[in-house]
Order: sequence, then structure tokens, then C-alpha cells
Amino acid sequence: MRVTADLDLCQGHAMCVVEAPDVFAYDKAENKVRVLDERPDESRRAAVLDAVRYCPTGALSLDDGTENTA
Repeated sequence: MRVTADLDLCQGHAMCVVEAPDVFAYDKAENKVRVLDERPDESRRAAVLDAVRYCPTGALSLDDGTENTA
């Protein structure tokens, strides 16, 4: 799985940091999220999914690499 953050959408609510502090951090200078671990271990899936789900601006996304390219 791969986590990405759209910094144009991020407003610095830091809900992702609450849900998955080992994957996300809050950058005070930029007032934006910082992805600490772009490819977190599968054991972190539930926390990352919660972070994506609870992001107020929809700035986070999770790519499982299962997209059909045919």
C-alpha cells in the first residue's frame, strides 16, 4: 500500500496524526501534513484507513496497487 497527501487540499487539521502518528506528522511551519512513511507496513492498514477516512478535506489517499490497468 502507498499513502499520498494532496498538500493543496490539506488544511492542517492533523486528524491523520491522531489516527496514525507513525505514518503522518504535522508540519507547523507549513501548516500541512507530512507523510513519514509513504509505504507503511500492512499491520498499519487499519490506522491508515481511518486517517484517510477522517481527513476533513479528503487530502489523503491510499493506493493498494490493485487498480486494473487493462
